[in-house]
Amino acid sequence: MHAASDALRQLVQDIRTQKLRTFLTTFGIVWGTAAVTLLLAFGSGLHKQLVKTAAGLGDRIVIAWPSRTSLPFEGLGKGRRIRVTEEDLQAVAKATRGLQAISPEYSDNLKIHYGDKTLMADVSGVTPEFGDLRNLIPQAGGRFFNPRDLEERRRVVFLGDQIAKDLFGEPNPVGKTLMVLGSPFLVVGILTPKQQDSSYKGRDKDLMWIPATTFRSLTGIKFVDNFIYKAPSAAGNPALTEEVRKILAGRLRFDPKDKEALQVWDTTEMFAFFDAFMLGFKLFLGIVGSLTLVVGGIGVSNIMNVVVEERTREIGIKMALGARPGFILRQFLIETLALTAVGGATGVGLAASLCAVFPTLGLTEYVGDPVVSPGVAALAAGLLGVVGLLAGYFPAHDAASLDPVVAMKL
Repeated sequence: MHAASDALRQLVQDIRTQKLRTFLTTFGIVWGTAAVTLLLAFGSGLHKQLVKTAAGLGDRIVIAWPSRTSLPFEGLGKGRRIRVTEEDLQAVAKATRGLQAISPEYSDNLKIHYGDKTLMADVSGVTPEFGDLRNLIPQAGGRFFNPRDLEERRRVVFLGDQIAKDLFGEPNPVGKTLMVLGSPFLVVGILTPKQQDSSYKGRDKDLMWIPATTFRSLTGIKFVDNFIYKAPSAAGNPALTEEVRKILAGRLRFDPKDKEALQVWDTTEMFAFFDAFMLGFKLFLGIVGSLTLVVGGIGVSNIMNVVVEERTREIGIKMALGARPGFILRQFLIETLALTAVGGATGVGLAASLCAVFPTLGLTEYVGDPVVSPGVAALAAGLLGVVGLLAGYFPAHDAASLDPVVAMKL
């Protein structure tokens, strides 16, 4: 305790007498700490933004399209068209294990009319599970379909936010009626605007959805264009896909090994790629920031070497009066770590302030919002502690190794 108070008292005295030197030393630590913190914060923010925009299509879902066979099977030639009905998907839902949700999707480009506005829009017939699978979140005051809408074949419609503006203008049109192929449909919900960087039929903001049963009655279409499903965990999607393919192969008579008969897009692979890519990217940013911090640590070490030379006589007197090498070592280490801690805290505070201001620049959509998370702060603190310890140890060791008689003569 005495060594700590003595070291801090000496540090305050050095700061008063060597203000410029102390400022330059501390600035190196501030700059290095801010650099490593900001780089890691921006890396984390970019990762979250990539995942968020990818999840605009759906959170780790599998999208499947019935296509044509590419392998002969049981006397049937290849090139045969595979047609999936909702009854087939119901059979899949009953027979599969590890299925969280599944929904058919019927699609067509239909004529939409409201007031004096007429347009052609992509309309899909889906089940209530589709909303959760595809992250179709309604704006306040609206909703997505429910089982009763499906059971009673209600004429209700859920609109993408952009097509809602095109038809109705800015006011929320929930409760209004538009015409689909000449039939009245009640608007029950509007999509909350979302970021989306991938799609298979166009961005959700431009689409419309109605209950699958209503769609079949309105258009006469019996076969699904595609269907969407997911397992409770992303790791279960590949096994679930094989199970779905096997069940449909048995019902529709195609080879379970025929990948062309049922084409799938497992979006889990996209998320896995983002995770792997961003891990490497954040490691790169961390290394660059750490090197900047190391440069600041080298500056601190050089300054402490100068301090040891200036205080050689003082060190010799203390050792002659009974101070042990360990006391001298601790004294200089405490001084170095105190200086490093002040610079580090300032650097983290500066980085946090910049991160707090960044969202106001309107660049969130492109690079995300950097956040100094507890993990980032802990990593910066750990690096700072290592750098401070190494920067102070060698000058402190040199000071503790001085011969008292020789030191007092210098």
